Amino acid sequence: MRETSRLWAVALIVFGLGIGVYAFKPAATTAQQPGGGGAPKYTVIETEGTNLLVTDNSTNIVYYYTVDPDKAPGDELKLRGEVNLNEVGKPVIKPKTHK
Repeated sequence: MRETSRLWAVALIVFGLGIGVYAFKPAATTAQQPGGGGAPKYTVIETEGTNLLVTDNSTNIVYYYTVDPDKAPGDELKLRGEVNLNEVGKPVIKPKTHK
């Protein structure tokens, strides 16, 4: 009888510890950053000395940068346009241009 009591006591302790671990586990919320968990914020799609194509993974927007037409590779890149990837699947996607 004494061994059965010990077995029940150990089982209750293990059960209590399991509930305690589950109760204090951090909950996933919608307030957490999209793409969290080690995912990069930006992904470089293509780059050369004269242009850069980057995706912002948190907003699903592709940005296009390029140098001025008469400039050399390595000069400053300027934002020329962006495309919202949330519109993929629509019959027409209109990029937003920047001047």
